Amino acid sequence: MENIFNGITGKNKEKLLTYLEAYTVNYKKNTTILNNFKRDNVICVVVSGNLIITKIDAEGGRTIIEELEEGSVFGTKYSAISNKEYEIRTTDDVSLVIFDFDNIIKFDENRLSYYTQFLKNLNIILFEKLAKSNDRIEVLTNKSTRDKLLSYFNMLSHRSGSRIIYLPFSYTDLADYLAVNRSAMTREISNLKVEGLIETKGRRIKLLYYFE
Repeated sequence: MENIFNGITGKNKEKLLTYLEAYTVNYKKNTTILNNFKRDNVICVVVSGNLIITKIDAEGGRTIIEELEEGSVFGTKYSAISNKEYEIRTTDDVSLVIFDFDNIIKFDENRLSYYTQFLKNLNIILFEKLAKSNDRIEVLTNKSTRDKLLSYFNMLSHRSGSRIIYLPFSYTDLADYLAVNRSAMTREISNLKVEGLIETKGRRIKLLYYFE
């Protein structure tokens, strides 16, 4: 994942954060953070840790709509939809840098020579975010739980360049991410292990089959 401060020195980074009135917040694991921001119209950069954005339906069912890792960017416009429908939760200890979107848009780029680099980095991150969203859609278009699992495992393997992958969240959250029944997913993972297609140890999964 691209870093939003790539190509910007530590000293210039601090100046940029000051001019844009950005601030850093830290959260413990398993903290719901949706309502903890000073303003609604902000851009959040994940400095460390992982988060998930979850949609909750009228019956209390959960679907993870996005996973956020170090370097990811998200906005708090989710809070404008409905506090009861969306939830942002940390899955590790997390550190965020928070920018007011209006400050970014209105800032005079001629004031700082490296502001252009900052905008370039932000655009790259947003492009990567779009690519991940497309990957998610491809996974969810599979009809069976088995095919969703294999598609997701393949996606993680391609990203890491290794047949050994690590789930970014728990198996319960994985079921929510794939929009499948947890028990059915657990059975299918057991079947894949019996068939010699995967090996698992906690969140570590080794792919034993060939794929393109």
